[in-house]
Amino acid sequence: MILEIVPVGMLAANCYIIGCEDTKMGLMIDPGGDALNLLSKIKKLDLNIKYIILTHGHHDHIGAVNEIKKKTNALIAIHELDKEMLKDENNLENNIGRKITIASYDIDLKDGDKLSIGNINLKIIHTPGHSPGGISILTDGAVFTGDTLFAGSIGRTDFYKGNMEDILYSIRNKLFTLPEDTKVYPGHGPASTIKREKNTNPFFI
Repeated sequence: MILEIVPVGMLAANCYIIGCEDTKMGLMIDPGGDALNLLSKIKKLDLNIKYIILTHGHHDHIGAVNEIKKKTNALIAIHELDKEMLKDENNLENNIGRKITIASYDIDLKDGDKLSIGNINLKIIHTPGHSPGGISILTDGAVFTGDTLFAGSIGRTDFYKGNMEDILYSIRNKLFTLPEDTKVYPGHGPASTIKREKNTNPFFI
C-alpha cells in the first residue's frame, strides 16, 4: 500500500493519500487545504484518484475538495449526517474568515459500507461525537480516525452537534475493539496504535 501523509492548512490537518501499488488506483482522505501541493503529490505518485473520503465536515478537512474534484473527477464521499456541513457555516468556516461551499457530493456513507481501490479494501466505521457524521476508515492493519481519536487525546465535542458521550462510546466500542496492533492515523498529529491509546490515553485510564 502506498501511503503519503500531508499536513495541510493552518491547522495542519492530516490529509492521507492512499494508493494501490499494483493498479495505481488511489484515494484521498480529508484534503483540507493546500490543493496545489496535494495535486503535485498525486502526480508524483502517479495515482488515479477514485475517491475523496471525508471523515467529517469541518473546514480544515474539506477546504481543498473543490480543487481536487475538479482535477481528478474523484467521487466525494461523506457520512449522510455531516453532508449539511458542506454548504453551511456549521463547518466552522467563520473561524478562517472565508466561505467554504461544496456544491455537491457523490456518496452517502453509512456504518459498515465498503469501498475498494485496486487490491485495497476499506470499511467505514461510524464514530460520531466530534460531529454527528464522523467516521473512521479501516483498512488492513490501520484505521484513519479523523478527529475522533488522536495520539493521547480525543476530538473536541464543543462544536456544532458534538457530544462527549457519543465520542467516548465510539472510541471504546468501535475503535478499541480493533486488534491492538492496528495503526491509528488521526486527523491531526502523529500516528499511534490501538494498544497505546487503550493503555495511555488519559481519557480512558
